[in-house]
Amino acid sequence: MTGLMVMFLLIAVCYMIRVEADAGRIKTVAVAYSETRDALYEELRKEFSPDLPRWHAQLIKADLTLRFSEPDILFAQGSSELKPAFKDILDDFFPRYVRILRSPKYLRAISEIRIEGHTSSDWIGAASPDDAYLHNMELSQARTRSTLLYVLMLPQVRGDVDWLRRLVTANGLSSSRLILDASGKEDAARSRRVEFKIRTDAETRIAKILEVTR
Repeated sequence: MTGLMVMFLLIAVCYMIRVEADAGRIKTVAVAYSETRDALYEELRKEFSPDLPRWHAQLIKADLTLRFSEPDILFAQGSSELKPAFKDILDDFFPRYVRILRSPKYLRAISEIRIEGHTSSDWIGAASPDDAYLHNMELSQARTRSTLLYVLMLPQVRGDVDWLRRLVTANGLSSSRLILDASGKEDAARSRRVEFKIRTDAETRIAKILEVTR
């Protein structure tokens, strides 16, 4: 009996040591992610701050999102065709964006560049909220595909197109992530937006650590 108890104790101690080691590795990844995010945010801020007001855009530090949220500039109502003003913005923005993300400091840390399309919950003539949601889902997906196709065809990034094809995704999210006003009600105009969002490899690395412990 004593020998069995000692065996269980050794197993428990080994497990605790392993858990602590995994926790240490996760903490290291989290710290590295935070440092990369902060550095990348600062570089994006320095590069684009002078342009954000005229683009009607916003840079969000928490998840490295660059948000374009002036619907009158982006697309016509119910259309996925980019307006000339939005094309002009993308002509200026995207090559500079790629240049930063392709720099050696960040190249290996980036796992995905998401183009997200968002809508309000409105849809003229919708039979129900569910019907409006599905129509907006189709529209948001078409808009992100149009945006993706346009930026991939820019002459300034054609040399990076293989890298971009591996990392850039188009994600239509309909009205699932509405922007609310101060009173908690939907801000329909600000909800209609296109976002460029950067994901690092921190989540993948943490998932691999957790997978090993199972």
